[in-house]
Amino acid sequence: LEDSAGGPGPVVVWSAVSSIAWSVLLLPVTAAVFVLLSRFSLFHPIQWISECTSLLTASSSIFSLVVLCGVVLITGLFNLEFYTLVPSIPCSRMALLGTVLHPRQCVHSLVYCTMGMLVMWCASVTIGGRYSTLGIPCRQSESGEVVTCLNEYHLFLLLAGAFMGYSHSFLGVVQNMYYVSFQPIQQYKYPRFKGCLPMVVKCSVIQSLYSARNFAALYLFFGYAPKTWISSTLHLQIDSSLQPLDSLTGLLEFSLLYHLTISGTFLYFTWYLTVLLFRIYVTEVLKCEGFIVGYIKANDITLVPVLKMNLMFFALQDLALLSQHSLSRRLEVFSLSQPGGHPHNWNAISRECLSLLSELTQRLVAHQDAVASNGRVKSQSASSDTRSASLSSSEDIAETPRLGVPLRTPGSVFKSSVGGVHSALTAPFTPDVDSPFSSPAIRRLVGQQEPLSPWFGTVQSPHIMRRGPKLWSASTGETARLKLTFTLSLNHGFSLSKMFSSNVQLPEASSQALFADSQVHIWALQGLSHLVAASFSEDQFGVVQTTLPNILSCLVVLLEAVDRHFKLPHASSKPVRAVCRMGDSTYKTLRFALRAALKTAIYKITTTFGEHLNAVNISTEHRKRLQQFLEFKE
Repeated sequence: LEDSAGGPGPVVVWSAVSSIAWSVLLLPVTAAVFVLLSRFSLFHPIQWISECTSLLTASSSIFSLVVLCGVVLITGLFNLEFYTLVPSIPCSRMALLGTVLHPRQCVHSLVYCTMGMLVMWCASVTIGGRYSTLGIPCRQSESGEVVTCLNEYHLFLLLAGAFMGYSHSFLGVVQNMYYVSFQPIQQYKYPRFKGCLPMVVKCSVIQSLYSARNFAALYLFFGYAPKTWISSTLHLQIDSSLQPLDSLTGLLEFSLLYHLTISGTFLYFTWYLTVLLFRIYVTEVLKCEGFIVGYIKANDITLVPVLKMNLMFFALQDLALLSQHSLSRRLEVFSLSQPGGHPHNWNAISRECLSLLSELTQRLVAHQDAVASNGRVKSQSASSDTRSASLSSSEDIAETPRLGVPLRTPGSVFKSSVGGVHSALTAPFTPDVDSPFSSPAIRRLVGQQEPLSPWFGTVQSPHIMRRGPKLWSASTGETARLKLTFTLSLNHGFSLSKMFSSNVQLPEASSQALFADSQVHIWALQGLSHLVAASFSEDQFGVVQTTLPNILSCLVVLLEAVDRHFKLPHASSKPVRAVCRMGDSTYKTLRFALRAALKTAIYKITTTFGEHLNAVNISTEHRKRLQQFLEFKE
């Protein structure tokens, strides 16, 4: 999946190449539709068809198509470079601001502004007429001399392309457009593409209307400055006999707004289609015999973190599928090694699944400890006592070797009771308190209090002690891709002063960040529960029975941690569904999907084993909780 340097491996690269190839093949079709719409004439249909036919075979159209192919290629490369399996979730507005000012994202926005201008240049050449060139001949009123004047209509479309390019770059990060999620119900590529195509068209039209409205408003107030600068730089005159576009009468022209809207729709549709095809090809199921076992064996050697993360996603997806649909591969999991007769396959798979679930449990417990202490972390001894009480009945699971790689996932930045603030649990998520974008709330949360702050030293006021919990988390290093919401805040009705006037928490962000990587946990639950249930009749050597107490204890402890988390503020609130957006927002409901998958996994085991579970050696508390599932009271 990835090479030794941590870059995309052959599987992902070939998937990206296939998506780019199909995007290029579909480009002439979308370009032909754009030509028909741009030259549309209701009262002269024959002339309309003949003009479109001649335009499609013209040399200028062929050259524009070559330029558009280059744009699609760069878009596909950006998809390959920026895609992530775990979304970046901002947990404060200052974190949002800090990520936007990242130089890497600035370069990304600049490239998309340039590509937007290129697409709009191709669109203006295709539309022709008054939009075709930047300079047009005009006659000066005083001397009557013919000079070259600035074509403001052409400039208007070029600047609109740059604005829409930045809009796409901005919203692509704010809406997590580069987040690639795996579908719960697998489909073949063509049915999935056909089902998503109307949504892509709808989102392209809606986003084009938003961008056209916002750009027209900006050009009305600030259009004179770029027009003057470009005309003086290129030594072009401004034709005073024409109506300027930086006025209400110039902008409120149906033909101008129509061509701006359909050009923007063509621009967004070209980019969105490339993103859609990339998602479809990258998330295609890998049918590889022994893939999960190969991942376990590869996990024993030192690999780069990104490689392990991608391997884990595909391996656990493979595990979830084989546990349900492949009898021969399940028998391979239950088999014994020869010679020796050891269940190496089952031990390796169960160890990795339990390690993932145990890590999530510890993450939730650490988060709950921080909330219980009103946003300030408890002492190490107090946190240790809390966690030991929660996990006392599953010591074997806690001692299970954890995954040796920190996942690139958002998580809590509270001081963990395991090793302090820079422990393995929180090391990838600890914010830079020395950063200029770090707020005093973050500093006091991680233990750095300001001497002049009312939080310095021991807090005496009961009013301060009763303040709401300070929930904070941070995104990872390179994968934190969040954008500033000032230039394009009109797209969602926000204002700059409202977004950054304070350092308030974003309400549901902490809960979403804790479960941002829960897809792997869902697959681990599905695979583990189906294998355990299948072992009731297929495990001839009883290899699963030796680890059944640990599995049941791990599931019950995780369920208790999840139940406690859903009692926190905003944890159980459902996110608002957006009207239309290309960004994948499934991560916002992953915590609900995980809770449902966890209960389904326990029900799968209890309904299969029934009263036989009474013979399993587990604690009394866990047995009482399992009894609720046996009686179908959960």
